[in-house]
Amino acid sequence: MKVVLAYSGGLDTSVILAWLKEQYNAEVICFCADVGQEEELDGLDEKAKRTGARTCHIRDLREEFARDYVFPMMQANAIYEGTYLLGTSIARPLIAKHLVEIAKAEGAEAICHGATGKGNDQVRFELTAYALKPDIQIIAPWRLPEVWKFRGRTDMIKYANEKKIPITVSAAKPYSMDRNLLHISFEGGVLEDPWVEAPDGMRVLTKPLKDTPNQPEDVVVSFQDGIPVAVNGKALSPAALMKELNLRGGNHGVGRIDIVENRYVGMKSRGVYETPGGTILHHAHRAMESITMDREVMFLRDSFIPAYARMVYNGFWFAPERDMLQAAISHSQQNVTGEVRVRLFKGGVTVTGRRSPFSLYNSEIASFEKENVYNQADATGFIKLNALRLRVRASLNAQK
Repeated sequence: MKVVLAYSGGLDTSVILAWLKEQYNAEVICFCADVGQEEELDGLDEKAKRTGARTCHIRDLREEFARDYVFPMMQANAIYEGTYLLGTSIARPLIAKHLVEIAKAEGAEAICHGATGKGNDQVRFELTAYALKPDIQIIAPWRLPEVWKFRGRTDMIKYANEKKIPITVSAAKPYSMDRNLLHISFEGGVLEDPWVEAPDGMRVLTKPLKDTPNQPEDVVVSFQDGIPVAVNGKALSPAALMKELNLRGGNHGVGRIDIVENRYVGMKSRGVYETPGGTILHHAHRAMESITMDREVMFLRDSFIPAYARMVYNGFWFAPERDMLQAAISHSQQNVTGEVRVRLFKGGVTVTGRRSPFSLYNSEIASFEKENVYNQADATGFIKLNALRLRVRASLNAQK
């Protein structure tokens, strides 16, 4: 049996690699996606081979991640449950896509991941895999209690030591972290009590507010058809632009949230997320739309946000309904072009200016000083017509 394993080189996937060879006598091909986690990837191929893999594919997916996943999602202004910018969720379909591609190229019958049976990632990985290769076999060890005998990290560390698997962890771990180009998440451990305040040291991308600069910083983001293309007039690749805004936003403590969300599998889960660059882009993009997008188009697009966000969160990126919505959203962005200036200060993002060659904002119409382009008397009939149903209803109620 030939299996492609989603591999990070950490405890879980290192143990799974050895376990696959032991349990299935499998030929294991490892795959690691570089989505901007900025973890040390040097030597990962050698480590995988020492643990028993035939080879390890490491792909730099940072540009593809930002260009084809993050930016289209941000065109939709997608936020899950009003707070979460979907940083972990949006990376999973990309990772699963390449997992399947490698399986096809290697002639593998199965893919394997280390997601648990309690989380969302198992759903996201597998929905993507089935959408792209309907006959793929999937091995999810944590859902195989008859053969997967590990109950936690202590068991896995013991097994790794017995099998001489190279690991660099101990049994103590206060929380888990997952990072990519868009954000970093912290879950589990000390966060499992939603009343306990998250440790202030639980930070990677953002400074504590007390340590942020005492002077604000202005940043100008340029958009082309709803896609960010430059920062402060400097054109940047998608990944480089995300990295630049992460640094600027993080320096001012922008984008750190502490939330309890509803997982797709049914339970509530607490997480602390840092999304500095994504937070800046979200505010800037909405400001760009405010002067370039028709009112009714905006209302209709905004009505898509909850459904679109659920699709991303639940793993339906490669589903026809997401494709349909994306086509409509992309069409809505045709004139969302121009510049937005935001001010970063003490965790806040404040829009201070916006301009566009396609602006629908007309100062002559909006001005209180001009009377020759907008006849205020026209509003009388407009209001009465809109009040007609209310007046009829009131008359009926008065007769009761």
